[in-house]
Amino acid sequence: MFARITHLCVLLVQRYLPSPFVFSALLTLLVLAAGMLFTGQSLPAMVGHWNGGFWTLLAFAMQMALIFVTGHALANAPAVSRQLDRLAGLAHTPGQAVVLVTLVALAGCWLNWGFGLVVGAVFAQALARRVAGVDYPLLVAAAYSGFLVWHGGLSGSIPLALASGGADLARVSGGVLSEAIGIQRSLFTPLNLAIVAGLVIGLPLLNRAMHPHDGARIADPSLLAQVRPEPPRRDTPAQRLDDSRLLALALVGMALVYLVGHFASQGFALGLNVVIALFLFAGLLLHGTPERYMRAMDESVRGIGGIVLLFPFYAGIMGMMMGANGEGMSLGRQISEAFVAWSSAETFPLLAFLSAGVVNIFVPSGGGQWAVQGPIMLPAGQALGVAPEVTAMAIAWGDAWTNMIQPFWALPLLGIVGLGARDIMGYCLIMLLYSGAVICAAFYFLT
Repeated sequence: MFARITHLCVLLVQRYLPSPFVFSALLTLLVLAAGMLFTGQSLPAMVGHWNGGFWTLLAFAMQMALIFVTGHALANAPAVSRQLDRLAGLAHTPGQAVVLVTLVALAGCWLNWGFGLVVGAVFAQALARRVAGVDYPLLVAAAYSGFLVWHGGLSGSIPLALASGGADLARVSGGVLSEAIGIQRSLFTPLNLAIVAGLVIGLPLLNRAMHPHDGARIADPSLLAQVRPEPPRRDTPAQRLDDSRLLALALVGMALVYLVGHFASQGFALGLNVVIALFLFAGLLLHGTPERYMRAMDESVRGIGGIVLLFPFYAGIMGMMMGANGEGMSLGRQISEAFVAWSSAETFPLLAFLSAGVVNIFVPSGGGQWAVQGPIMLPAGQALGVAPEVTAMAIAWGDAWTNMIQPFWALPLLGIVGLGARDIMGYCLIMLLYSGAVICAAFYFLT
């Protein structure tokens, strides 16, 4: 029965899920129409919100692109590739390969979501090269399933925002918070750890159970080929300078001074720029010379087309979701307030989680999600007697949850493995149902 359900989900997604760009276009038109219908705003007003939001995430989009290309270049460094191949040797059957890639992706995304996505994708390729008969789309979907834990991990944008304090926190929390809430009250609580444990235990087993008994889709060998470029020529002074290890070490040394100073003054704070710097200079060190590293980056940059194209469109959708009419009512506010209206003190955390899952389909950005829902949900939760950190983590987990059916964050991973969203989203739909049950149970029974 389970195999039939999985097969049906895969077929439905392959038949009816549009491409990620068309998906974003349909969402754009849906939000445009919904904003006009439910907030009473005119077409020019909604288009104005769309245009106002369209360019607001360009800096963030560049950070996402750099996370991807620097992480991919690092993962393809010869020393790292050898270690991933060695780790892939632990799996001898398709089921073991699926379990192993799920665990590696979960661990990587809990540490840092960008690292987890890239390492999960590269490790899936390493496993596909070594394990005969493994279903490649399921292997890649299992790597993507690790992304479920990112907002309950060390790089989660909402728990890190809670830990920041100050005027920005007061504004985004609707005046509920001004003092920082440390990660010991958000990430390292029984509630959050129970959710993470439920996913770490259950997802590998669920993913393994979805592996087809026959008819596995084997990876095209061209998708798994490890490109080992020829060493650069060193015939001229310019070429010798391009391939200079001394120059690479000088740059790495400068970065090391910066990173030591950063961690000494701010502790283990892994903001996006710090992660990019770690990826970039570790990759430069492991590739050895500027020329070799540049060649690795040229190879990596081929996978960021989806990020470059889609980020402005989702920023535009966010602009329309947050764009308010003359009475201060926006579509995002209406969705949040509808869930609040149905809530009691006992059900509010659960409904906050579900509302965040809905909003995330339209605003697949942790920071954007927090900006849309924080000023509404935290004051409502406080009025019902729900702790602000519980409400915040409900929003965080809702943001992570529906990424399993929102193909946006799968694009970097898919760019590495050479598949499309339709290939993996059928499996991700099953993961969505399981993870939703785990998270709902935690918020209902443990708050």
